[in-house]
Amino acid sequence: MKKTLSIILVSFLLLLIGCTKPEPVVESPVKLIVGVMPAVDAAPIFLAKEQGYFDEMGIDVEIQLFTNAQDRQSALQTGAIDGAMSDMIALVTNVQGGFDLKGTTLTDGMFPVLVRDGFEEKNDVTVAMMEVSVSNYLADEWLSKDYTVEKIYINEIPARLEMIKNGNVDMGIFPEPLATMGTLDGLTKRIFETKDGYCPDVFVFTGKAIEEKSEAIEAYHRAIDRAVTDIQGDDGLARDILIEKLKLKPEIRDLIDLPEYKLTNLPDQTYAENIIEWTSEVLGKEIDIDAESLFERKFVN
Repeated sequence: MKKTLSIILVSFLLLLIGCTKPEPVVESPVKLIVGVMPAVDAAPIFLAKEQGYFDEMGIDVEIQLFTNAQDRQSALQTGAIDGAMSDMIALVTNVQGGFDLKGTTLTDGMFPVLVRDGFEEKNDVTVAMMEVSVSNYLADEWLSKDYTVEKIYINEIPARLEMIKNGNVDMGIFPEPLATMGTLDGLTKRIFETKDGYCPDVFVFTGKAIEEKSEAIEAYHRAIDRAVTDIQGDDGLARDILIEKLKLKPEIRDLIDLPEYKLTNLPDQTYAENIIEWTSEVLGKEIDIDAESLFERKFVN
């Protein structure tokens, strides 16, 4: 009887081991060049690099920091980088324009609304933002129900901050941790929850990279999941790595509003369709792409 139980137990354990998906390890080192923006989304990427998770999985990841979305876009289109932090609106416009790009996982951004010093509540407000952008999308989602919004389009973030500080506009929408930097000049942060639990930020890879470096991209996502798990246990890891890598003022460390970092994931089709519809309205032209064509889902956890 004891022998029979032992055999059953061993068989059960072997079954469990067999059902556990092993971490992908690339046998021959493959280089991936990825672009990040100065935003909280970058924390798991920086941490995975710092902790050696990429190296352990056999991939050589070079991280390039972009402070301008147009420069990031040029790097993607010329093949200077394999993938980058982006957003759903940019992904829609790129795919509509014929650029072979796929979202492989959402990233976790934070976009506080900054309000000028001395602002008094009123119905009509001016809000600084980029035109075809996350900031415009979130302004409609968060502010349009409570205010009549006059949108002031200012692409450069420093210029946007100056407009609010000088009292030329009432509010603006900014990514963290740049929003917290604005509070050092007397601006006030307001935090809103995203609808459906999705942040419209996404990591994208070029079609060429997905075709030629699929195994490395799979390993990249698993390394990011490991870093996210670390941050879920201690968000100080995200705060410290952001201060170091983005060269931020140390005094804002504990003032940064961090998102709830999630393992690799992609949105459902309804959410993507809503983004497409909104982008179409802003651009004033029809967008004739299928929502599912925006994504490559094989890398999600």
